Amino acid sequence: MSDRCALFVAPSVRVNRCVCRRLFSVETLLQASRKVVGTKQVLRALSSGSLQAIYVATDIDTFLFQKVVRAAEAAGMQAVRVNSSLELGRACGLEIASACAGILR
Repeated sequence: MSDRCALFVAPSVRVNRCVCRRLFSVETLLQASRKVVGTKQVLRALSSGSLQAIYVATDIDTFLFQKVVRAAEAAGMQAVRVNSSLELGRACGLEIASACAGILR
């Protein structure tokens, strides 16, 4: 038996990687110079093949969320899910919420 208290055991690495990956991806969106914001612009850029990454908020309308995610999968890309549309809007440098955003190539 270990002589260390259970409180000092390191948390699961998998959880930490997921959190770091999501924060890193939102940070990447914040630093990107060429980006599109909004569902219409993201779907238009996705159909033309000029997107490098897609971000979609999980708190938006279900139909809209599925439309963006399915379009991304059809284009062979994986949409990065962000918890809040307000958080996504702020990562794009806006003061309002945004349903989705993308980084251009």
